[in-house]
Amino acid sequence: MGKIRIAIAGVGNCASSLIQGIGYYKALKNDGIEKSSGLMHYNLGGYLPGDIEIAAAFDIDVRKVNKPLKEAVFARPNCTKVFYRDLPDYPVKVQMGEILDGMAPHMVDYPDDRKFIAADEKPCDVAKVLKESGADMLLNYLPVGSEEATRYYVRACLEAGTALVNCIPVFVASDGEWVERFEARGIPLIGDDIKAQVGATIIHRTLAKLFMDRGVEIKHTYQLNVGGNTDFLNMLNHGRLKSKKISKTEAVSSQITHRLNGDNVHIGPSDYVPWMDDNKVCFLRIEGHGFGDVPMNLELRLSVEDSPNSAGVVIDAIRCCKIAKDRGLGGALLSPSAYFMKHPKVQFSDEQAREMVEEFINNKREG
Repeated sequence: MGKIRIAIAGVGNCASSLIQGIGYYKALKNDGIEKSSGLMHYNLGGYLPGDIEIAAAFDIDVRKVNKPLKEAVFARPNCTKVFYRDLPDYPVKVQMGEILDGMAPHMVDYPDDRKFIAADEKPCDVAKVLKESGADMLLNYLPVGSEEATRYYVRACLEAGTALVNCIPVFVASDGEWVERFEARGIPLIGDDIKAQVGATIIHRTLAKLFMDRGVEIKHTYQLNVGGNTDFLNMLNHGRLKSKKISKTEAVSSQITHRLNGDNVHIGPSDYVPWMDDNKVCFLRIEGHGFGDVPMNLELRLSVEDSPNSAGVVIDAIRCCKIAKDRGLGGALLSPSAYFMKHPKVQFSDEQAREMVEEFINNKREG
């Protein structure tokens, strides 16, 4: 099937976990071991994890810009678990992107291993780099709240003819104007805001649907998340959270079949705890009324490593995006977006979205 060449905007924890994972599964394959543990698909439409290559990378932090990719993914403030360090010597150095709103001002005030330190470099021409690198697609891993910076990279993709997998809650694949522009150019688009493999959102969605299917009326629900990575540090600025809260709330509310007042649904990041590093803890509660209007409630605590949890889904989104490109499809891909993302253009149940993705992979359904 050939290779899949990806570019990455934002060489943070999520990028680190993804790149480690590509190396991990490729090394197993080279040792004659086809290990699918930890993957939703080992072989997806003929593409294996090791078929993914890094064509280009962009960041704005001095500890990453102009550094070889294999060094940058382990540079601070990255703090995700290292499960595969023996990365190849990628012929890629991290290039300087446009800063715009890609960093929260308060992040310059933290200790050196946590703070944002801007590189004193001239930004590269991202569209030109995408063209010259031969990247099939760009992964948007910018910090939550990077509205202007995301739009800059989206325009670069349109100019370069590069597909986009939008992993953050800035609305592109769920925005009609952007979708029309990608359709007009025949460029595939998956988004918005990646669901983790087994994370807070998909568990919350699954439980909410279970309550509905079993006839229990949900009265109140919350999802509170705390963690210690730079994503949580960035989100201490509540001004950057508007789209994140919309994305997470709609992802859950879409599974509740009766109208629930906004005051009775609270979903979003709650606090930053530095020593937790890339660990994320979710506290989830659902209160409902069952048979005879008798009340019941459910409480759950989930602890995960945030970035590998994300990478386990992104690795499938990448391969679905490449399949779409191989087939000449453009615009927002309905089924991959519905299954892999919190805020797709159209919401489906996860069970239905999964069936749609399998049909898409097997060429029985268009994007």
